[in-house]
Amino acid sequence: MTIRPATPDDVATVSELEEQLFGADAWSAASVREELTGQRRRAVVAVDDTGVVGYAVTLLTDDVVDLQRIAVVPSQRRTGVAARLLDEVRGAGRTDGAHRMLLEVSAANTGALAFYATQGFVQIDQRPRYYRDGSDALVLRATLGGAACGGRAS
Repeated sequence: MTIRPATPDDVATVSELEEQLFGADAWSAASVREELTGQRRRAVVAVDDTGVVGYAVTLLTDDVVDLQRIAVVPSQRRTGVAARLLDEVRGAGRTDGAHRMLLEVSAANTGALAFYATQGFVQIDQRPRYYRDGSDALVLRATLGGAACGGRAS
């Protein structure tokens, strides 16, 4: 498996994966194109001999990198793909001076919460009934590049 920058040629495949993985919460094809190719974004895909098996997208704003999306096909989960994608988008020299990464995740997504905890993320906020299913969003933060970051603990 290799991790490489996403290109406009990946839009159709990532759009299909969005539908499969996120259903009603999937990004539209236009949104996928913007997320993969837009300014201040970093998008990478994980590719094996079957094609794209995962992707991650971040948005840089000042000293914060927002993890917009990280997704892995079910057959490749728990194999290290998500960790490699996350390492790629938050690695040294790739965050353009950002000191922290933020993300939102459903409080009901216990698998993702466990993954993010192993990756050094801590909860700093909660947004009640944020998702379509009524679940809360937990806002998580990780420090980038060894810098200390302040934040609200909940």
